[in-house]
This record gives sequence, structure tokens and C-alpha cells, in this order.
Amino acid sequence: MFAAYATSLDFANPLKGLELGERPAPEARPGWTTVTVKAASLNHHDLWTLRGVGFGEDKLPMILGCDAAGLDEDGNEVVVHSVIGQTGHGVGPRETASILTERYQGTFAEQVTVPAWNVLPKPAELSFEEAACLPTAWLTAYRMLFTNAGVRPGDSVLVQGAGGGVATAAIVLGSAAGLRVYATSRDAAKRQRAVELGALEAFEPGARLPHRVDAVIETVGAATWSHSLKCLRRGGTLVISGATSGDRPEHAELTRIFFLELKVVGSTMGTKDELEDLLSFCAAKGVRPVIDEVLPLDRAREGFEKMAAGDVFGKVVLKP
Repeated sequence: MFAAYATSLDFANPLKGLELGERPAPEARPGWTTVTVKAASLNHHDLWTLRGVGFGEDKLPMILGCDAAGLDEDGNEVVVHSVIGQTGHGVGPRETASILTERYQGTFAEQVTVPAWNVLPKPAELSFEEAACLPTAWLTAYRMLFTNAGVRPGDSVLVQGAGGGVATAAIVLGSAAGLRVYATSRDAAKRQRAVELGALEAFEPGARLPHRVDAVIETVGAATWSHSLKCLRRGGTLVISGATSGDRPEHAELTRIFFLELKVVGSTMGTKDELEDLLSFCAAKGVRPVIDEVLPLDRAREGFEKMAAGDVFGKVVLKP
């Protein structure tokens, strides 16, 4: 079957190891099911895999891709939950939870095999392309907002780095849920797009907000860390799920954290139940993922190049 896969790892030049071509079709295994992929979406996790972060050469070659929507073995329209082993279903008793391609072949192919527990019905209201955007970036944003930030309708939230998959999802989900959402971006066009998607206002990085917020959604890391903490009200919450600009800020701002009793919460992915809730929320409220571009799988390199350059707003979707 045709696939996009990693053959080597290079931190400085990750796309050097990206190959497009034929790979063996997945083999059946007890408790697992094979999904015919109709759409899959790119995530920064795919670039980190090519860089060798959290991934070793002993697992090569590896078909990339964590997110997918398609047809199960009975022809049902489904969405794949990409956290494998979250409750032990389909894996060994000592295996810890992992994102699909950390251990198993991924979704950038004509077919993917996952534990049967990891397959959820796709709402009829969502297209395959839209549903394929949800299991990683949008699920991460959903958990950051509604589980870890604990915000309620009427609360205020700052989303750093509008344009990235998680940040875009947080803007759309937050505004749909009745939050007062602010955003930042270095790019004027992305700031305008953030407002069009529901942000009250969008600012340049480091700008002073109209008031301090209840929570900050942080995926940028070192470059925005100080600003994120300064934007929080006393007792506010910073939720972080990524550090695309680096994980070592110049100042940790520890005095500010303890003096204002701020909460810093790490967040990674989400549960199957949260994904089910997210799917229902999107279907019921008319919320749709923001798609930057849909490409055929044989043009996957173009999508990777756009994401590596930061030249995207929303998700890049691949169709086998």
C-alpha cells in the first residue's frame, strides 16, 4: 500500500528522512481492527518523530501519522483515537500509553490497524477531512480548556500563537463555548483570521491585554512564557502542551508564580471519552475544524514543508 514514512532521523533536517512509496499492508492481530483511511491530518508530532525526539532508529521504517478517519472492517464511518494503551485495551499489561507512531505504524497510508477500543463512530455531520483533524490537536485543545484550565462560559482566555493546530482549535472551541478569547500572533493576517474565528481581539506577541485573563493556552514555550504569566489574574491557570520555540525560557518567573498563586498545568492529548465529547460538541454546535489545505497523500512532502516553515493556519489534511 502507498504510504508516507520515516526512513531516517535528523534533528536539523527532519524532512531528509521522509519517504513516499509502498509499504506492507497491516497484518491482523487479536483485539485490533483495520481501518481504511479516507483522510488523515498532519501534526507537529510527525515532525518531532522525523527529528528523533522520543523516537529511536530501532523503530524505523515507521509510517507517520496519528490522526485518521475512515471505514472500519464492517464499512462503518469511524474516527481513530490515537492514544494507544490508555486503558490497556489491545496491548500488553505492562505497556504504558503512547501516541500511535511512538510504537506502531501510523495513518499516512491506505490502511491502519489499531486496537478495536480506539475506534469511535464518526458523526454524520462531519466530513472525513474534518473528523481527521480532531484526535490530536483539537482533542489537546479541548482537554486544555475544559479539563485542565477549568474555565466556564464568560471566563477570559489568552491563546498564544494563533495559526497552529492546537491554538486555532482553542480559539474556535473557546468562542463556541462562551469564553472571552484573546489571541496573539506575529503575523497580521493570522491575527485577523483569529478574530474572524471568534477571538475578541488579537495582538502582537508581548502586547498588553485589555485586562488579565483567567487562563492562558500555551503551546509556543520559551518565546511567550513570560508574557503568558504576566497576563494571568491572581490565581489564574497557565496550561501548556507544547514548546515550539524551545522549552527553556530565559526566566522561569517563579516569584510571580508563587506570589500571585498561579497554577501551571501540563497537558498532553486527551482521553477517549473527551474525544467522544469533542465529536458530539462539534456535531451539535456546528463547530468545524479549520483546514489550511487538503492534499493527496502523494504530495505529503508539501504539507510537511508548510508545517515546518510555520506557513499554515489550521490543519493540513492528507487523502490516500
